[in-house]
Parts: sequence; structure tokens; C-alpha cells
Amino acid sequence: MKVDVLLGLQWGDEGKGKIVDVLTPKYDIIGRFQGGPNAGHTLEFNGIKHVLRTIPSGIFHKTAINIIGNGVVIDPVVLMAEIDALIKMGVDIKSKLLFSKRAHLILPTHRLLDAASEAAKGKEKIGSTLKGIGPTYMDKTGRNGIRVGDIALPNFKSKYDALVEKHKQILSHHNFEYNLDEMEPEWFKAIEQLKTYTQIESEHFINEAFQNNKSILAEGAQGSLLDIDFGSYPFVTSSNTICAGACTGLGIAPNRIGNVYGIFKAYCTRVGSGPFPTELFDEVGDEIRNNGREFGSVTGRPRRTGWLDLPALKYAVMINGVTELMMMKADVLSGFDTIKVCTGYNYQGEKINYLPYDYSPELLTPIYTELKGWNQDLTGLNDINQIPASLAEYIAFVEKETGVPITIVSVGPDRTQTLIRSKELV
Repeated sequence: MKVDVLLGLQWGDEGKGKIVDVLTPKYDIIGRFQGGPNAGHTLEFNGIKHVLRTIPSGIFHKTAINIIGNGVVIDPVVLMAEIDALIKMGVDIKSKLLFSKRAHLILPTHRLLDAASEAAKGKEKIGSTLKGIGPTYMDKTGRNGIRVGDIALPNFKSKYDALVEKHKQILSHHNFEYNLDEMEPEWFKAIEQLKTYTQIESEHFINEAFQNNKSILAEGAQGSLLDIDFGSYPFVTSSNTICAGACTGLGIAPNRIGNVYGIFKAYCTRVGSGPFPTELFDEVGDEIRNNGREFGSVTGRPRRTGWLDLPALKYAVMINGVTELMMMKADVLSGFDTIKVCTGYNYQGEKINYLPYDYSPELLTPIYTELKGWNQDLTGLNDINQIPASLAEYIAFVEKETGVPITIVSVGPDRTQTLIRSKELV
């Protein structure tokens, strides 16, 4: 058996949660491999919208086991609020959700450090969600972190106190007021709740599942262009969001990787700071934002919007080894007479068709190809053969440019609004 990987190919918010939910009936195990509660995966079914921040998006299906892998960072307070909401909906969390002992914990002081650091940057801020993700990963790589498995150890409190003291020393160098005493009781209460859930050595669990021919889907968070190594540094997240992150974030050998599902929107969005070559600052951008409900599922922040950027998409396809593309929010572009697609850049006086090391706006301008739009409302379609000809041409254009088939086209937020173009996914 191979593990399939599903990840975003843009700057996050591509719709990964919906597709994981749609595909989960094909899999025995869903494993989240990186990120933390800064990532909100939105699912919609039966007229209800659900936002998952740490828990894998297969949790609503009765058969799949969901694993929070070692590459994830966990805020116990946020997690328990998420769990409580699911329990009220009748979801069987206890038997379906497992935690890697190697996953790192976000402390209250990690959140304080995040806020203090971002405030100190002023105009140079990177657009952090202030959830403590970056400082937690810094402690992980600095070999100071506290992991899920540590909460059962007799020296847990002393490890916690030592790390908090270190954080207080760092905070003393910032002009930043805080009240840790107000934050800690809730955190320790959540830790006690976390102790009641099943903790596993996930690398052994997953590899034993391979031996037993279990099917596994690795779920990524954020997007490839936010990868700490290959994204638009320094305006990136703190983990490896690309396919390789599934290996280190779940304990999967590279030769175990099977299909790589790349999720992208029919246009582009971005939250926070950082370069965005095709960003729109006009009424078209506003219309896309409003039609697509482009506001952060966790933060509520308006997303920046722009046309599809093919050099960036091809870059993400390349570094991930994408085998299948899945296009989201085709319905949002309904009503535009003309749709633009960026096929290259004028970069420092030279025409290029690839994403360069530095794609700051002062260095390049996008080169667009115009395609015919479609006016048909797509949200009620239930068969891929019902799509308008101009959308079929749009799909074919992207497939030709990327060299990868588009096997799913999403035409609305509900799990039923998903058009399948591959018999293998039915």
C-alpha cells in the first residue's frame, strides 16, 4: 500500500478540508502532518458549515481513524474547544482521534511571544495569525519544546516552568504587557483533558497499518507557497507544507508516497503580507472576494484576491510531484465575460515563465492570457458533463500548461457540489 498526500498549491485556503471530507470514504486513516490552529479547514454538508483547526478533516466519517501527527503543533485550549463542539454534534471522538506523542504543544507564552514579536516588526510584520505557531516551532528546532508525550511524565511541570521562564526573559526585552496568570488555568485544564485521549507512537502505528494493507491519506495545511523553505520567505509559515512534510510529519518513508493530490482555486488568494504577482486592487478583485466569501475561516481577515498564476502553480506542481489536480471555486468566476490567467512575467526586463527566487512586485509584472468566461450558475450541477464549454476550455488550458490532469472540479462549498472527472475517485 501507498500513502496518498493531499495539499494546497497556493498560499493556503484552497479548500483542502472539503476534498479530504469528500475522499475520506476511500481511506482507513487520515493523518494531519503539519501546521497548527492557524489553519482552518472548512467543510460544509447538510446546510451546516464546520471549521476544523487541528483535527483532520475525515473526522465526520464513521469508519476512518484520524491522527494528529508529530509534525503538528497543538494548542490544548483550542483543541479542546474544537473537540467539545464535535462531541455536541454526536461525533465519536474518543475512538476516532489519536495523538502522536511526538507532536509539540503550544504554551500560553508561545502565543505571547508571537504577539510581541509581530508588534515589534511594525510595518515589516509578516501577517502572523498570532496563534503561537512560529515560537513553538522555534522551540522544537531549538530542542526546548514540550511534546504531547511529556504530559504523562513526572517532570512535566518542571519542564513547563523552565520553558516559561525562558520565554519570560525574552518577553522582558519587548515593550509588551501581558497577564500569564489569566491564561494558565485554562491551559492546564485542557492538558488534563488531553490526558484522557489516546496517545500513540504514530510512526509505528502508521507503518503497521501499511503492513495490514490499510489505506492512508496525509492531509496538509496552509499551502505550498507558504513552505518555510520553498515559499515566499520570510512571508511564510513555520513548517514544511509540501509533500516532503508528510514524510517527516507522520513518519512515512519517501518510497511509500503514492498519489499526490494538489488543490488549487480557479483564481488566487492570499492572507497577510507577502508578494502576490496577480493581485487585483479593483472592483474585479472585490467581486471575487465577495462571491467567494474570501474571509479567513480562523481570523476572519479579508483575503487578497487575484487571477490564477500558472508559473506559481507549475512551481508547486514540480516541488510536490503532483499527480492529480483538483480545482476549487469554479463557481466564483461565473459571470465574468473574460477571465485572465497569468502565463509568465516581465522580470527585470526579461520575459520568463517560471517563479523566480524573488517575486516582489517592484521586480516583475504578470503577463496574461485572456480566456472566455462563463455566465452559467454552476452551483446546482451534479455531473461534469453539464459544465459550460468555456469552463471545459479553462480546465483544458490549465491541464495543458501544468501537464497534470484535473480530476475534481468544485462548484460550491457543500460536499455534494463536487464534480468528479476520474472514475478512480468515484
